[in-house]
Amino acid sequence: MTQLLMHPDHEGGRHTQNIALRSGQARALAYVRRVWDSACATVSSTAEVESRQHLHESLAALRDRIEVTPWRGKRGRTALRVLRAHLNFAQTAGGRLHAASERQAAEEAGISRQTLRNAYETVLKPGGWLRRLRVGQGREGSTWYLGNGPATATRPPSSRRQTTQFPPDPALEEWSTPETAISADVDSSVIGHLMAHDAFAHRGLGSSALMVIGALHARPGQTVSELVITSSVSRATTYRALGRLAHHGLVRCIGEVWSLVPGALEGFGNSHLEAVTEAQAVPAQGWDLIADQCGTAGTAASRRALHAAERATYREALELLSEHRAKALVVVREGRQVVVPALRPDEVAPPWRGPGGVVLSPVTGRVDPVWRVASDGRLILITSHDQRSYDELAAAHTEALREWESV
Repeated sequence: MTQLLMHPDHEGGRHTQNIALRSGQARALAYVRRVWDSACATVSSTAEVESRQHLHESLAALRDRIEVTPWRGKRGRTALRVLRAHLNFAQTAGGRLHAASERQAAEEAGISRQTLRNAYETVLKPGGWLRRLRVGQGREGSTWYLGNGPATATRPPSSRRQTTQFPPDPALEEWSTPETAISADVDSSVIGHLMAHDAFAHRGLGSSALMVIGALHARPGQTVSELVITSSVSRATTYRALGRLAHHGLVRCIGEVWSLVPGALEGFGNSHLEAVTEAQAVPAQGWDLIADQCGTAGTAASRRALHAAERATYREALELLSEHRAKALVVVREGRQVVVPALRPDEVAPPWRGPGGVVLSPVTGRVDPVWRVASDGRLILITSHDQRSYDELAAAHTEALREWESV
């Protein structure tokens, strides 16, 4: 394979050949070895799909792995929302290989585009959960592949070797076990269903409440100490999340055990008379009402409108770029340069045509002296260095075609 890449007749090895010309043969061979090792690592970490049933089993196993992985901190909870969005895309596509743009993933996860990129670069890509195989261009989204995450569970590096806080009395046993153990238990399907709602946007209920709901749905009736482990949320944040959820009538506490109220996941809160909540709790009549109470209503609609405007601007820029005149392509044949004939442009629209072959600017409506309309309706650029007539330009084009065909 190395001999093929280094052979000058093989276009696939053009980059390797350029490295050899610039930096020498040893540097080019080292590049080939790095690419080969990366390819071997990619193939070894890719699950082989034998049938459609095996494909669904692979996605189900990945979902189970995601649900028992602790997603610590705000960054981890955001990464879980992004990963769940890509899992939704993969299930729709029918495999781990799927296509999705950044805007689509941001809308599905209910977060901003910059937050999405931060989750990609800091958690999902380094952790082996997600790989971008091809960057999207034009109207096509990027091509992604869902991985299995890290091979072994490793604790992220801490800024301190040990905590600077200690319990005032060992009998309290406040820190007898780590708050976020390496085992978690959440229902990611519920998280994937709710995360796009405005109620769970930034400054709303937030991702911590989303994790608590997922943990309570996976295993109803948990104490705060158990929720800290199953939801991978710190104790203080768990108390705050439970307080917000209880205020909207979505959870209830009997003694020390917390659970979801009946009908909470359908968007309706404290609808049963036997539900026990505090006096100031206001029953929620839907996720839209909760978003309105939190001041986050309309966040998803504003995000979609912004993304639609960005897409329209990007496509308009692509169309304008495609209209620019490309540089002339030249090939060298027997020591002389041969111009590659360019494609003929489209005909000029009738509203742009003026009397005597002049061109009317579509922006100002006035005559544009730089352009002329030929007798066959073609647009010709007249510059100070090219004042030839249409017959001369047509003859030059015919001669270029004849010379190119002979070459």
